[in-house]
Amino acid sequence: MAEDVNGNYEYVILGCGGLGSSVVKDLISAGKKVLAVDINPEKVEVLKDQEIDAIVGDIRDDETLDKIDFDKITGVLILTSDDQVNREVALKIRKRSSDVLIVTRASSPKARDEMEEIGVDVVITPIESMKQQLLSSIKKVESLRKLKLLRNVIQNTNGKLGIFTHDNPDPDSIASALALREIAKHFGVEADILYYGEIQHQQNKAMVNLLNIPMLKANEVNLSEYSKFALVDSAGPGVNNSIPNDVKISIIIDHHPAENVEAEFADVRGDVGATATILTLYLQDLKIVPTKTLATALFFGIQTETEEFRRNARTNDFLASAYLYPFVDNELLEKMEGPALSTETLDVLGTAIKNREIFSSFLISFAGFITDKDTLPQAADFLLKLEGISTVLVFGIIKDNVYLSARNTDVRINIGDVLKKAFKDVGSAGGHAHAAGGKIPLGIFGDVSDKETLAKLVTQAVKKRFLSALGIEIED
Repeated sequence: MAEDVNGNYEYVILGCGGLGSSVVKDLISAGKKVLAVDINPEKVEVLKDQEIDAIVGDIRDDETLDKIDFDKITGVLILTSDDQVNREVALKIRKRSSDVLIVTRASSPKARDEMEEIGVDVVITPIESMKQQLLSSIKKVESLRKLKLLRNVIQNTNGKLGIFTHDNPDPDSIASALALREIAKHFGVEADILYYGEIQHQQNKAMVNLLNIPMLKANEVNLSEYSKFALVDSAGPGVNNSIPNDVKISIIIDHHPAENVEAEFADVRGDVGATATILTLYLQDLKIVPTKTLATALFFGIQTETEEFRRNARTNDFLASAYLYPFVDNELLEKMEGPALSTETLDVLGTAIKNREIFSSFLISFAGFITDKDTLPQAADFLLKLEGISTVLVFGIIKDNVYLSARNTDVRINIGDVLKKAFKDVGSAGGHAHAAGGKIPLGIFGDVSDKETLAKLVTQAVKKRFLSALGIEIED
């Protein structure tokens, strides 16, 4: 090859005739980093003139293939019109990398079968529909690559896998952990579901009890018994969880946008409304048929996290739910959806209603000194139904911390960003456009012994920061 290959490419296209050139352009339009390789210098120059990375090379030559580190790319698409060349090149690439996803074109069912026999992941035929199938297979290729990595991380666990939920786990977190436990079992690894805090929300209690989900309190087990740890519905230690900072998390799966996520396997995406949706897609791709218990848990997790598909629901949430529904135990689901309210929930709701303060369409309320932070989102959901209210912040004090829960229907506001802006320098906060939460240490306020004085100080501080983040200034 006359040129060196530089750059961190996601896809390499081998063979840039009409089909190959078209696929290159479509992938680049989709935001992918692509390298094109062709033996014809004129074709390469045409691509370069369009500011596309392209090099001249005979893809059948080892010298050409040796210039590419196939272990560092997502997929290679072999798109010449010669079945024999495609098969020969695919075989050479598979010998160089067992992980890279290989897509080829084939002119006949026989050629397709031969390609699959040598380890090609996706074979596209016939030619008239090839381009569309290739483009639609890109997401499939990326999903398969993720699952290969997940499989490797799980199978390299020399012992038990510990699966953490976030503190005081909700249905999305519980269902996701249960699904990952099933996937670990599929790969021959035993796993336990671990959590800090309490399962206090009535729906969460009903879910765990009715579905008989095995969950262990993390502070009551010896963490050294586990060889690796996973975390679902949270992006790392300390992010809405009490996982010690010295615990290394090998697997992180979450639907809350986050930066600098560190793990052997990390799948953090904002294009779904629930972590349970991600795990459902895994089950489908792995061809694991969910039990009634697992399907009911996942369906309930998606349903509650998206507020019955009214909040942040995306296409994959609907598709995942449609897949799960035939396996769901509807009788148990109905019992989980309507558990009785606890006395504390009613007390917190009453206090939040009494203490509400309204600023235009924004409502802020101190819910008092509480013991269950899961009562706060229930109060926020209720207060959001008040006429003229589009944004709600409810907060309460538990021991040495202030807990926050916010809800929003104003399309101009991302309540997750608002809470992060208001409280990130004094605690942890964040979420989505329509729902968010946070936790703030009392700090110097913790020295105030009189509860009434403490309530006033905390309310004033929280109110001022929250409204300021919304662009509303109030007097001290």
